Order: sequence, then structure tokens, then C-alpha cells
Amino acid sequence: MRMTPDGIPVPPPSADDVLFREQDGIGWVTLNRPVVLNAIDWSLRRRLMAALEWAEREDAVKVVILHGAGRSFCAGGDIQSTPSEDGLPSPGAMEICMAIWRLPKPVIAAVQGHAVGQGCELAGICDLTIAAADAKFGEIQIRHGFGPPILISPFLTGPKQAKELLLLGEMYDAYEARRLGLVNRVVPAERLLAEAEQMARKIIALKQSTVRLNKLLVNRVHELAGLPAALDYRADPLVQAYVQGADSTQSEHLRVLRDQGWEAFRASRDALYREQR
Repeated sequence: MRMTPDGIPVPPPSADDVLFREQDGIGWVTLNRPVVLNAIDWSLRRRLMAALEWAEREDAVKVVILHGAGRSFCAGGDIQSTPSEDGLPSPGAMEICMAIWRLPKPVIAAVQGHAVGQGCELAGICDLTIAAADAKFGEIQIRHGFGPPILISPFLTGPKQAKELLLLGEMYDAYEARRLGLVNRVVPAERLLAEAEQMARKIIALKQSTVRLNKLLVNRVHELAGLPAALDYRADPLVQAYVQGADSTQSEHLRVLRDQGWEAFRASRDALYREQR
């Protein structure tokens, strides 16, 4: 059985890894792996896609609020995850992000604790992001030798800020994340879900055809500027040639990370950052 650094057993993949329900026009979607800070594995991706598909076809849902159970929104990809038990395919990070992007209904991310790596990108692809004052954001993949799964940062920030995020791998508090363009609003932690709900209710009170049109318009501008191709940057021939040359090194590095365990991984990865901050 897998254990957390604190010695807590990690629950096996479950149909409850993502929960969803409708209440008064709001589709509440909860990432529900709190023991591992809602780290993303095949099960969470599969259940999250099912929740997004439900939200799209459910007429009663006008707005979606995406949040995490427990202490964090999402701690990124689960590097210790195992392959799916049933052998069936699960959607990738790109498919999940594009499902949020193409969902006609607005999606609000309510972020507490950590939103790092894939978690930062998941919050970033949502239409609006509200952060608790104690939230932390970061594109930390470079610390362990990987590029971003989804290249959303340049579209949320300017090129200088995007390079800062992707080249340094540092963590940012909620207020700095707002300055960088990753967050719309920062609220007290105890008010996070209430503030997200209040924002959702304002949207619900508006003419829904216009709400959907305005989301489409903003998205379409970015699509014409090349956002879908940029998000799926690994398919670009120039990037692909570079990535293929680095794949063997990355695969070996990932094996080492899995073998040495979370504590050793975190110690080696974060030593420099602890010394500098």
C-alpha cells in the first residue's frame, strides 16, 4: 500500500475521486483525493472528464465551481500513480483542459492551499479563478526536469512573467499570483466557497445566451491567436524534435523519482529553493 510522507495510507483509485452535484444552478465539482492533496492520476482525470460532460448536458447547471477537498486545490501530477487497473484509456491533461475551455458554461476555480504544476494549469484554464489568501501557485515542473503539461501560462501572463514562472519554478502567494495574472480575486480562506458561489450567482442572474456568447468570444480570440496549438505544444514539429531527444533522460529521471519516494524527491528538488527564500 502506498503511504504519504506522513505515513498515512493512500486510498486506492475510486469512483469518488471526483464528486459532482447540482444545487440551484451551480454545478459543484470537487477533486476528492485529499490525502494526496488532490494529485492528478488516471482515476481523477477519468472522473473529472465525466463531471465536465455531466455539467455540459445537465440543463439545470448554469455555472460550474471547481474546487478541491481538504487542504489543497491540487498538488499537480501524482508521480507515484500506477496504471489504470482496468486497462481502459483515460483522458490526458490536454483533453481535460480543452473540455473546460470548450464547455459553454463558465467554470470558476476556487483555490485553497496549493495549486502547483498541473494544478496551477487546471486553475488557469478555468474562466475565472478565486484564491484563498493562503493559497500558493507555481509551475514547479522544471524543478524535476519536466516542461509544463499544458502551456497556458503565456496566455494568462505576459512573456516576461511566463518565463519567470516556467524558468524559475518558484512558488507564489495568492496576491503575487493575482499580479501575474493567474488569479482574478483573493479572498479570506474562510470565505472562499461563499465568494465563489456569490460570483456564480451573479452570472446565473444574467441572460445565459449572452454569458455563453461572451465566453465564446474571448475564447475565440485566443483560438485565432493559436491557443489550442500552443496548449498542445508537444505536437509542434520543432518542439517535438527537441522533446524526443530528451525523452530517454526524462524517463530515467521519472523512474528515479518514483523509486526514491516522496521525501527524498522533495528534499533533493527543493533544497536550493529553501536556501534562497
